[in-house]
Amino acid sequence: MTATSRAPKARPDITIAVCRGACRLMRQSGRSVLREMPLPDGRRADIFAVGADGELAIVEVKSSVDDWRVDTKWPDYLDWCDLLYFAVPVTFPGDLIPPQIGLIVADAYGGEILRAPARRPVAAARRKALLIDCVRLASERLARLEDPDFVALD
Repeated sequence: MTATSRAPKARPDITIAVCRGACRLMRQSGRSVLREMPLPDGRRADIFAVGADGELAIVEVKSSVDDWRVDTKWPDYLDWCDLLYFAVPVTFPGDLIPPQIGLIVADAYGGEILRAPARRPVAAARRKALLIDCVRLASERLARLEDPDFVALD
């Protein structure tokens, strides 16, 4: 083992690993995921997951206790999903996360739900608008991959 491999992971590396594992977990549970989903209030969900029945889950990724402590915006996400989770690394003290919020521990290979969140159903009109936004964003991202030279005409 080299000195470099023994060094603790940098926070961006932890964030990437936790996000990847949480996305894998959501997909294994039958949900489709979209990363960095803008919400109508200007916030952006780290992971926006949609179930086959239209259930909406947001997963916020926290890489450290410091990352958690500076986040005062998380209650705003409750208005935009049926289920809210925090995904954290295995070293994170889970008792910091409020009990009504779901808790996922994850690494680069997968994740596990340690606590299910309280379900807060989103109103039908809001659900429809969010699903339309999600589909349009996912479609545009795919189109940009398939045709990166496209230029929209104004």
